[in-house]
Amino acid sequence: MKTAYLATVTGTLEIKGDENGLASVYFLDSEIPSSEEIPSELQAAVTQLTEYFEGNRTIFNLPLAPEGTEFQNKVWNQLQTIPFGKTTSYQQMANQLGDPKVIRAAASANGKNPISIIIPCHRVIGSDGSLTGYAGGLHRKKWLLAHESPVTQGSLF
Repeated sequence: MKTAYLATVTGTLEIKGDENGLASVYFLDSEIPSSEEIPSELQAAVTQLTEYFEGNRTIFNLPLAPEGTEFQNKVWNQLQTIPFGKTTSYQQMANQLGDPKVIRAAASANGKNPISIIIPCHRVIGSDGSLTGYAGGLHRKKWLLAHESPVTQGSLF
């Protein structure tokens, strides 16, 4: 498993993967400079994440290899259908998975998503529109959603 670090405006990302695809993208609590040498297996991920943070990418095209249960993978696949700039609720997700009663299990799988941003778990919010938990921290979830929002607040002056 290869590792690279990417310093972003919201903190450092630790990116792991191999020839089978991307295994994880996690926000770190400590600031680490971007890797000077990027393993070839991770170059596309680093490039696409950089483009995302620069505002030049809305869709990722990367081979993914997250490890999880069959249900977790089903949830993570469902997350990838949430368009850039849009959100969904945990209840809507459970409904789309075919069973409104799996809301807690879907929320748990969402929280265990190992590939932040690319599998956009930050796009899931509470039914009342509230920002609910995010493994990377609510301040990052808020930033990511604002970054993806089609509505921008212009300057008054």
